Amino acid sequence: MATANNETGLKATGPLKLKVAGVERVFDIDNPALPDWIDEKTVSSGGFPYNKKLDETEYEKTLEGLQVELVKLQAWQQSSGKRVMILFEGRDTAGKGGTIGVVRQYMNPRTARYVALTKPTETEQGQWYFQRYIAHFPTRAEFVTFDRSWYNRAGVEPVMGFCTPEQHKHFLKETPRFEKMIVGEGIIFFKVWLDISQEMQLKRFHDRRHSKLTNWKFSPMDAAGITRWDDYTKVCKEMIAETHTDHAPWTVVRSNDKRRARIEVIRHVLTALDYDGRDKGAIGTPDPKIVGLGLKQLME
Repeated sequence: MATANNETGLKATGPLKLKVAGVERVFDIDNPALPDWIDEKTVSSGGFPYNKKLDETEYEKTLEGLQVELVKLQAWQQSSGKRVMILFEGRDTAGKGGTIGVVRQYMNPRTARYVALTKPTETEQGQWYFQRYIAHFPTRAEFVTFDRSWYNRAGVEPVMGFCTPEQHKHFLKETPRFEKMIVGEGIIFFKVWLDISQEMQLKRFHDRRHSKLTNWKFSPMDAAGITRWDDYTKVCKEMIAETHTDHAPWTVVRSNDKRRARIEVIRHVLTALDYDGRDKGAIGTPDPKIVGLGLKQLME
């Protein structure tokens, strides 16, 4: 029987048998000590091209310059009326919320909106699948970020059995057509997949589980998902293969290092838009080891 953890009040899950990088492992997320096989080379795991995080001083300096550019971008939107929408997707703990946070940190919240929808209501369940998302699309001069999106139907829903195989297949077929309408309407549209290794996900889940500040983020759904890495890998690859199009490509950002990932996401958006006063020097050059398009950018 599951018992409560004394520090967090969360129910203990018990040791889990996992296959990580081809090796059978036992992972006890309730144990405050992180296993050595996770801690030793977590950043470079999964084929991540760097052995350590970006230097914090360099990160802060680069980020500030990019955030100044985002403020310019928002001013350009106000004068031009351009609409921008970014979907952030990725496995649990990939860093979606944190990345969105630094993107929006200095933008005017009146026109830079954050969207993170809860599970659909009974009414929404009876609607066209895309309908509840459309209600949150940007109007004139708005910058909208989705923390997860309609791509739930290509990830968590098929893995956890929240949709039928037929619904999943139908979604993959219809989504490119739906997104072509978005782009045709004139909305500047980005899709970002934050990609992490299995070892990094386990470390972040462990950190979350034992943090007195963020343990609320660790849910029964997270506990269930830990053992379904391969299932998520399969549907992720299928999703990108079927919905990566010329009009709505997937930008894949390797995110074992959150600092590099955040910089490359902002850099990618700013590079794609020719707004007034753009400072190419401040934006810098994308790191092809971290950011790229489609399946070829996914880690091992």
